[in-house]
Amino acid sequence: MQLYPAIDMKNGQCVRLRQGAFADMTVYSDAPEKMALHWQEQGATFLHLVDLDGALAGRSVNEPVIRRIAQTVSIPIQIGGGIRSREAAERMLSLGIRRVIIGTKAVENPEFLKELVSEFGSEAIVAGIDARDGMAATQGWEQTSSVKALDLALLMKDYGIRHIVYTDISRDGMLSGPNVEATRLMTAETGIDIIASGGVSGMEDLENLYREGIQGAIIGKALYENRIDLKEAVSRFQR
Repeated sequence: MQLYPAIDMKNGQCVRLRQGAFADMTVYSDAPEKMALHWQEQGATFLHLVDLDGALAGRSVNEPVIRRIAQTVSIPIQIGGGIRSREAAERMLSLGIRRVIIGTKAVENPEFLKELVSEFGSEAIVAGIDARDGMAATQGWEQTSSVKALDLALLMKDYGIRHIVYTDISRDGMLSGPNVEATRLMTAETGIDIIASGGVSGMEDLENLYREGIQGAIIGKALYENRIDLKEAVSRFQR
């Protein structure tokens, strides 16, 4: 199981939100690139970045910070938040980012991801499916669509997507445990790499995901609150 330490960026800082609420935010660092290096030194082999400002603005806002992170670490990076055009995806990849995560556009214009996969390859383009009560959300989680998350995942598979970041919004930043059942179902139904995001609170949650065959897990607040030792987690669960 691939583990992804998360670095969520807002106003150039490393922060965490509760259930995606911008009004409920904790700042953990004024230098996200130093945090990225710290996680690499603790054994991280892949990083997960989110441009929270970009998710709301619909365009990259924290590019200077993203560039500094890419220049500071040697491990691969995936990033989401406000990437809603071909040019934006290409720009992120040109900075040295390994994968770009497309969320809102995956719901609003699924064909867009098919086009991106055709141009940049299935390893570079990731679908971000953020679910509220099983339905896909958009616009930085501000809106809920009429599209079922599982139906969208199956369509993404048909379009050549091989990696999906699946977030249960109700669990995000809550340390209440991930939605293991929904993530397991999506993994079983699609047969592709489903990366669990939201709610990981400790080693037991990682054990539950690992036991169900989930191929990836994003760890955010649990790392920053010292509930998970990354070195130990990598040793136990990463293959």
